[in-house]
Amino acid sequence: MNSQDLYDLTPALRVALTGLVIAMGPLAWVWMRNAGSPARRLRALTLLTLFLTFDLVLFGAFTRLTDSGLGCPDWPGCYGNASPSGAHAQISEAQASMPTGPVTHGKAWVEMVHRYLATAVGVLILTLAAATWWQRKRGAVVSPWWPTLTLAWVCLQGAFGALTVTMKLFPAIVTLHLLGGLVLLSLLSAQAVAHAHAARGSGAVRIPRASRAWLAAGFALLWLQVALGGWVSTNYAVLACSEFPACQGSWWPTMDWQDGFGLWRELGKTTGGEQLTFAALTGIHYAHRLASYVVFAVLGTLAWHLHHRLRRQSRWLAGLLLWQFATGLSNVVLGWPIVAAVSHTAGAAALVAVLTWTWFESRADAAASPVAARDRRELSA
Repeated sequence: MNSQDLYDLTPALRVALTGLVIAMGPLAWVWMRNAGSPARRLRALTLLTLFLTFDLVLFGAFTRLTDSGLGCPDWPGCYGNASPSGAHAQISEAQASMPTGPVTHGKAWVEMVHRYLATAVGVLILTLAAATWWQRKRGAVVSPWWPTLTLAWVCLQGAFGALTVTMKLFPAIVTLHLLGGLVLLSLLSAQAVAHAHAARGSGAVRIPRASRAWLAAGFALLWLQVALGGWVSTNYAVLACSEFPACQGSWWPTMDWQDGFGLWRELGKTTGGEQLTFAALTGIHYAHRLASYVVFAVLGTLAWHLHHRLRRQSRWLAGLLLWQFATGLSNVVLGWPIVAAVSHTAGAAALVAVLTWTWFESRADAAASPVAARDRRELSA
């Protein structure tokens, strides 16, 4: 790695300024399009930040899938420079010694663009928090603690981004970084729902307690499935099974659960430092596949439950389930093409956003439950 320090803060200010310049475009657009209405500005900024965070999650997946995570082996810059252009000599030397290695000019640019975009999203979230606190005395529709929590979380997410590089793609850290990005997406989705309630002058929709219970179960299972999917991706276990619904010609292939789910270990190694076996990779893949059957059934049932009270959310949920099935199957039978892989991540991120939307758009209504409705009919009789 050319004896480059893992942390070199020399280019930190220039990287931050690059993120600020990128963020100025969206900020100017929001302020100009919503002049004279602070509430509309906050709502537009929240929605735009949500959209760009979704894009950032996808670009993070692209960075990982193109093996660009170590394109610049130090943080926050690239060989102590604010861009790969300033590190041309070092990158060329590393690429000459390992032409297909982790450091190439193309991978360095992918990694640095990801960092620039992440910094820009951080600037937008900082602006959102400051603007919400500024509007507090004027009756801000969203509690300023929501964007403050989001700001704290994006700082934590940045720390995990640094650890992803300095710990050389440690699977547990990379998976937590992915989950952190989706938590950020969920926090922004919750704020977007609050702004929507204020804009239309109405609150959450009452749904039966049973539907609310299915929603809670589905949301919890989705996070588990996302974690399993991240574990598959960060351990490069997608191709351990190249057929569906069987795997390696068997309904229950040879698997090593213990080594596969040893959490604190280097990439490709067991917790004991030995090479990770194919059976361990198979166990990682198959666990995600088995869990997907349960998640699909629960979320499919949830979509049916929501059909009458929250029709838009029900349709989004059903459509995304089909999308996930199609992209997941494509990853297996087509040999993990990058378009299908990024699309699968997009579907998972969209499901997190939709279920967050559904959660904050609804609340349990005891009077709407089948038992309560039957009791009312009996009393009226």
